[in-house]
This record gives sequence, C-alpha cells and structure tokens, in this order.
Amino acid sequence: MAQVYTVHPDSPQSRTIDQIRDALRSGAVMLYPTDTVYAIGCDLYSKSAVQRVRQIKQHANDKPLTFLCPSLSDIAKYAYVSDDAYRLMRRLIPGPLTFILPATKLVPKLVLSPKRKTTGIRVPDHTVAQALLKALDNPVISTSAAIFGSQENQSQRKKNQSKENRIKVPITVAELFDAFEKVVDIMVDNGQPPSERVSTVLDLCGEPVQVLRQGLGWETVAPLLD
Repeated sequence: MAQVYTVHPDSPQSRTIDQIRDALRSGAVMLYPTDTVYAIGCDLYSKSAVQRVRQIKQHANDKPLTFLCPSLSDIAKYAYVSDDAYRLMRRLIPGPLTFILPATKLVPKLVLSPKRKTTGIRVPDHTVAQALLKALDNPVISTSAAIFGSQENQSQRKKNQSKENRIKVPITVAELFDAFEKVVDIMVDNGQPPSERVSTVLDLCGEPVQVLRQGLGWETVAPLLD
C-alpha cells in the first residue's frame, strides 16, 4: 500500500518534501501532480525505479521516457540545445511544454530513444513539482498516469475534450489514488483536482520545429512558429 503525502499546493511543507526526496533516493516510485496531468515518476538515476515505471506503464525499453528539470540551465546539462531552440524554449519555460532534444551522456540509456538518442524534457510551472526537483537535485521521470474512470465520467469528459487532448485519466484524485495505490510507493496529494490535458510536444532536433502533439500551452506556442 502506497504512503500518501499531503502537501500545500502553494507552500509545500519542507519536512514532507524532504521525506519524499529521501524515498526517491532509495528507489521509490511516486504518483505526483504536475502542471499537466498527474504523473508516475522516480529519480532519473534509479535504474530499478525506472524499470518499475516502465512496467506500470507497460512501456517497452525502446520507448523513451520524459523527465522534468527545474530550469532551462538544467536542460542544457542533459540535452544539446541549439541557439534557435534555446531562444524558443526561453520564451516557453516554465510551462506545459515537452521538448524532444538530442541527449547528452548524462541521460541514462534506459530513458532514451535508442535509435535517435533523444530525450523528452519539461520544466514544469508547478510549485510542488519544482519543490521535489530542487530537493532531489536530480531530474524526475514524468509519464502520465493514464487510466479510465467510471463509465459515466468517461462519457462526460469526452463531450468536453477535443480529440487531440483527450487522455485516459480519472476525474477525481480519489479515483486516481485507488487505481495506483498498489503499484507505487508514494502518492502526493496537493489538494487540487487532476488536469485532463497533456503537454504540447515539440521536436527541436532539427529545422523546422516539428509539432508532435498539441496540448496545454499550444495557444502560446502557435504564434511563435508562424
């Protein structure tokens, strides 16, 4: 059964954040809120935890995993960023944007796309996620916690969502926690309802920029790509 940690959405308690940090350093897998959907994550450098994340998501080892960094300067440690990519990212970070970039040697092979040697990186605009990143001092894996909720909730959500932004998520935190309490070690509750929209994904490995998915933040991105 997973340990639930309750944190304030705007002023996360440092003692609680430190407890989560210590667990992550010991290889824990967590369910936690971000500025998009709730995510399943772990320390980027815990091989056993990354393998568990893949098992939970049923991802093959050749499917790359996205991770979170606290700032643009941190991204430069883990990815090769061209001048054009830097100028674009500087206008979009922090926020609900995932950037596909060529990875440096600091990124574990288990996280990479093996054919392209690329990785997906985000800088979240989210107080709790940022507090965890700064306390851990390592990037955190971030893959969406996608499940179906009740049949009634599914029907209602489908009416309210556009096709490209639809994701299989529950409508309440309680439903989400019920689904994952037996497969993760930690669940972080900031008292806020889970979002149902995923990030916009931009491939910055070449020119022009490739839009792989339109999600949250697309309204900000679109004018910059014209």
